[in-house]
Amino acid sequence: MSERALAALGIDALVVLVFAGIGRASHHESNPVLDSLQTAWPFLVGVAVGWLFVRAIFGHLPLLAKTGWPVWLCAVAVGMVLRRLTGEGTAFAFIVVATVFLGIFLLGWRLAAGVWQRKAHA
Repeated sequence: MSERALAALGIDALVVLVFAGIGRASHHESNPVLDSLQTAWPFLVGVAVGWLFVRAIFGHLPLLAKTGWPVWLCAVAVGMVLRRLTGEGTAFAFIVVATVFLGIFLLGWRLAAGVWQRKAHA
């Protein structure tokens, strides 16, 4: 995997970790690091599924917003299914917040990178 792809995967993982960390901090958890990882892992699995899906369907990695949307949808869908299967919460408000936050940031960094790249080559 190229350095660019590894960086993109790292940004996706960071987005999920920030999402989980903010959520756990808002609930004043006793162990924010472990609790954040407990919240994050299903969504990290979803990100991985999304990357594999994009690679299988589109034949390349999800480095752009136009191919990043499956990463977002898989992160949310797989994350919620895994949370449900492991007895964790999937309240409607949590689903909405996760969908919006992950959508803005998983697609947003890709949009910003695309704009920056176009300006750099102009």
